[in-house]
Amino acid sequence: MKYPNPLKQRIRGGELLLGTVLPAPTSFMASQVCNSDIDFLWIDAEHSSIWIEGLDMVPVIARRNDVAPMIRIAWNDPALVKKAYDIGAVAVMIPQVNTAEEAERAVQYARYAPEGNRGISPYWAMMAGLDFNHVVRTANDETVLVLQIESLEAYENLDEIMQVEGIDVLFVGPTDLSATLGVITQIESKEVQDIMRDVPKRLQGTGIVAGTTLDGMEEIQQKIDWGYRYINVGTPMGYGMRVLQENLDTLRNG
Repeated sequence: MKYPNPLKQRIRGGELLLGTVLPAPTSFMASQVCNSDIDFLWIDAEHSSIWIEGLDMVPVIARRNDVAPMIRIAWNDPALVKKAYDIGAVAVMIPQVNTAEEAERAVQYARYAPEGNRGISPYWAMMAGLDFNHVVRTANDETVLVLQIESLEAYENLDEIMQVEGIDVLFVGPTDLSATLGVITQIESKEVQDIMRDVPKRLQGTGIVAGTTLDGMEEIQQKIDWGYRYINVGTPMGYGMRVLQENLDTLRNG
């Protein structure tokens, strides 16, 4: 296990970083998904039934596979941010960040003093067999903060948001964005796509990279060409079910 995890340095280096979603919060599932060539594992504690309290060793298992666990919490709440990092998240994703003020609060919640006001007790270090004091002293150098741009308001405030020091990734959420643009679920619409094309252009030279989540390979390649460097690539469950159904159809139809 590499510590500190190099995700932050790789983001700063402009590497293409690819991840996928953890289908279920079990050690077995985490170990299997992390056997793929992913850079980060998206653990969704916003919309799924996953609770931070139930993750146990899952983030540590990802770390042991040199995969960066990224936990999406339910809201920009200091208690949720702190707990996510304390159980082993390298990156924390915060949904629906709409203003620079909200972004500044997120940075404060994510960093130890003097850069922020996060309380100190990363108990994942003891689970991983690492030196607790060393982890505390180096945590701010490892911590990755991913803020979601999911509304027209956030997009209109993008210039102010990206001036906030301490943000690593601004992650465009196309589905929520479509709702605020009046074309709910139509992520392929011109309204959504125009914003998605513009965000990475605006972030050039800021040290912040553009991220998003997509499923289709052609669309993912398009977004890479547009400048996205932090991309969630579908879900193992979604891809697996598609292959299963294709195989069933082939067998039944001869």
